Formats: sequence, C-alpha cells, structure tokens
Amino acid sequence: MVVIATSVTATGGLDGIRQRPLDCARTLVSRVAAGRSVAHGAKELGVSRRCAHRWARRFRDEGAAGLVDRSSQPHHMPSRTLAGTERQVVTARGEPRCGPARISARTGVPARTVSRVPARYGVPGPAECDPLTGHRVRATRHTTRRCEHPHPGDLIHLDVKKIGKIPPGGRPARPRPRAASRRGLGYDYVHAAIDDHSGPAYAEVLYRRARHHLRGVPAARCGLVRRAGHPRCSPGLDRQRHELPDLP
Repeated sequence: MVVIATSVTATGGLDGIRQRPLDCARTLVSRVAAGRSVAHGAKELGVSRRCAHRWARRFRDEGAAGLVDRSSQPHHMPSRTLAGTERQVVTARGEPRCGPARISARTGVPARTVSRVPARYGVPGPAECDPLTGHRVRATRHTTRRCEHPHPGDLIHLDVKKIGKIPPGGRPARPRPRAASRRGLGYDYVHAAIDDHSGPAYAEVLYRRARHHLRGVPAARCGLVRRAGHPRCSPGLDRQRHELPDLP
C-alpha cells in the first residue's frame, strides 16, 4: 500500500504534492494567465478563493514581487503601549525581584503586557540570566540559521515508524484462551521520504524493516528512494544526490 502525504493548507489538488506558498502562488497566477478561472485554480491547489483572488490581484498590480509573503501585523496600532513606557518596562525588568505585577503597579501597564514588552525588544527572561550579574547564561532555541539545500533532490530525509497492527473488531463476549490472547498480529513499518528543499513527502507502508544490505544500503531503502523520485511523487527530482536515513 502506497500513501502520498499531503498538506491541508497549500497542497490539495496538484496530484497531492505539497507546495510552498510562493510556489503555489506562482502556479496559480500562471494558470490564471493561461485562461484558467481563479475558482478552478484555487480548487486544484487546495487554497481558498479569497487567497487565490488576493494572489491574482497582487500579481496584476505589482507583478512577481507581489507574491512574496507579507506580515499580517497591522500598519497602525493606536492601542499599543507608548515607546517611553515600553523603555520603562524594559529597564524595570532588569531590576531584582521586579516581576510583572510590581512593574504593572509602577507603570500602569497590564501585567500580561509587561511580559510581552521585553520579548518584543529581545530582552531575555529572568530564568535565562544569571541572578548576580544579569548576563544571559542559557541559550535559546530561536535561530535564523536554516539547514536547507539549494536544489530539489540534494538531500532526502528518510524515517521509519513502527506501528502495531490493529486486530479486526468483533468477537464473542467470552474469555479467550491464554495462548490466544498472547498471540500478536505483528507490525507495519511506515517508511517516509521528504525532500529537503521543495518539501514533497512520500510515505509507503512496508511489512518488514529490511536489514539486508545491498552495497552498504538496505535494499528496501533503495526501492523507497527510487519510488519517491517518481515524477508523480516528487516533481523536479531528477536524481537524489544524498540521503539522511533513519534506518540502521
């Protein structure tokens, strides 16, 4: 049994292949320019009509630059805390034993807003700093570094999930023999392959996790990567150059 993994937001119709928002927008506007209606293009790509019309309008007004993702933050926020008050909150946050409740009583800013202001300015929390010096002693998980290969097919991520088989339902309501209750049904192994650059995901259920090696590579993995590189599963993957396996 073969399963093509899809995504809910920007996938859908294009043969079940996941696309990134920018690639999806380019595909939509190219089809609309070829004479396809916006509604049909939205249905084929699995996006809403409102989003499809927004992409078409931006491309018509601004060209290819209008398809780049934009921040959803409003341009004007009248109720936002004043810059001077925010600086007072950030300064008070560095004082010892000065939590959100005490800062709120001093500045008049709600305690929940007091917790958001330092994060907005990139100020670390008390748990990340040395209580004596105030310097950051713990690293955060936020990073701007992306480990992504520049071309499709440069790196294929492989993973295996072991899933127990579910027995068919329904049986007489009487105690079963002890030996029958211990008899297992076995396992299925879901092998997944994901392209590092373009993101198409291919999953296949195999009935064994093959450990027979062929020139140092498991035979089942060879077939999985070959089938994952099929044009229907991974458009643009002419050849897999490297793979990051989870198999032994």
